[in-house]
Amino acid sequence: MNKLADKHVLFLPRWYPNHYDPMLGLFIKYHAEAISNTVKVSVLYAQAAKDISSKYSIDLKTENQVYTVRVYYKPCSSKTPIIIAPLVKAFRFLSAIDKGYRTIIMNAGKPDIVHVHVLTRLGLIAYLLKIFKGIPYLITEHWSRYLPETGTFNGSLRKMLTRLAVRNAVAVTTVTDNLKQAMIAHGLKNRKYLILPNVVDTAKFKPSKNNTDHNKIRFIHVSCFEDRSKNISGILNTLARLSEIREDFECFFVGVGMDFEIMKNKADKLNLLNKNVFFTGLLEGDEISNIISSVDFMILFSNYENMPVVINEAFACGIPVVSSRVGGIPEYVKEETGILVEPGNENDFLEKIIHMMDNFSEYDKSKIRKFAVESFSKEAIARQLINLYAHILPGEKRRE
Repeated sequence: MNKLADKHVLFLPRWYPNHYDPMLGLFIKYHAEAISNTVKVSVLYAQAAKDISSKYSIDLKTENQVYTVRVYYKPCSSKTPIIIAPLVKAFRFLSAIDKGYRTIIMNAGKPDIVHVHVLTRLGLIAYLLKIFKGIPYLITEHWSRYLPETGTFNGSLRKMLTRLAVRNAVAVTTVTDNLKQAMIAHGLKNRKYLILPNVVDTAKFKPSKNNTDHNKIRFIHVSCFEDRSKNISGILNTLARLSEIREDFECFFVGVGMDFEIMKNKADKLNLLNKNVFFTGLLEGDEISNIISSVDFMILFSNYENMPVVINEAFACGIPVVSSRVGGIPEYVKEETGILVEPGNENDFLEKIIHMMDNFSEYDKSKIRKFAVESFSKEAIARQLINLYAHILPGEKRRE
C-alpha cells in the first residue's frame, strides 16, 4: 500500500517550461512527473509577460498527472520611476505567487510539503509558508552560480536571505557533490544534504538501431548557446584545426540562445558551416532524442558548468561523452562513459576528440545505458524522492 498516496507535494520552481520558453527548467518538470504516480503533485510557476492584456493571467493545466498553475504577470512599465521599480517588480511577483497558491488551495487542497527548485526568493516564500501555515519545505538546487568560477553569488542581503532559507529547510538536494560543496563553502548549511541527479526519460532517450548507417563519424554538441560558459567558440576553433587534419566527421550543434548567430557566423568564417559543422536550431521531443541516439559521441567544452542534463541524455542513448573537467561532470564522466579534458585547453580537446573518433566503438553502449537507467531514470529518481518525502512526512496528513 502506498502510504504517501494522500500526500500533496507543491513544486515551487524558478525555472519551468512555459508559453515563452518550452525548454526552460524541463528537468524540473521531469522531477514532478517522476513522482506523479505515487503522490499528488502541483506546480506553481510565475513568469513576467509583456504581452498579456491584464496585470495577471492564470493558466491552469493538468500535464501528465501534474496539476500545473502558471501565473503570468505584467512587468514594470518603462515609465515606472527607477527608484521604485524593484518594489513594483517584487510586489507583482509575490501577488502572482499568491494568486496561484490560492488557486491550488481551492482546486487541489493544502500541500503537505513544498519542494523549492532554485533559490533564493522562492525559498523565502516557502519559509514563510512554514512559519504561517506549518508546511515543511525542502530545496533542490540546480544553479551553478555558487561555483567559484562564476563569481555570481554576491551581495550581503542575498547571502543572508539564502542562508536563512537553506538553514530552515528539512533537506537540500543538489545534482552533484561539487555543487553541494560550493553551497556549503558559501555558508549555506543544512543538516541534511543529498545528491539527487536530474531526470532523463529513458523510454524516449535510448540507443538507436540505425546509428551506424552514415559514412562519416558524427558527434553532437547540445547547449543554450551562451558562449561565456559553454565555450562554443573554443569548440569551433578546435574543429577548424581538426578539419585541417581529417575530413571524416560531421558535428551537429543543437539549440538556440543569445550567441547562436554569432557562433554560426564564426563557423562560416572558419569554413566549417554546412561542411563539417551543422546548426540545427532548437530540437524538441523525439527530434532531440533521435539525433542524440544517431551520433557516435557527444562533445562539451564548457568553461564552467554544474552537470548538464544533455550528458545524462547521451548516456541513456548509450553514447560516450568528451567533456571538460568542470563542476560535477567528473562525478559522472569516467573511463567507461567518456573522456575528460582540461577546460580551455584546445590542444587537449583536439587530442581527445581525435582519440574518441578512433575509439568510440570500443565503448560498451549497453553498460552506458544501464548506468543511465540506474542513475537518472524516472523510476530511479522517483524512488529517491519518495523515500525522502516519507522521512519528512512520517505521520498522518494534516487537516486545515
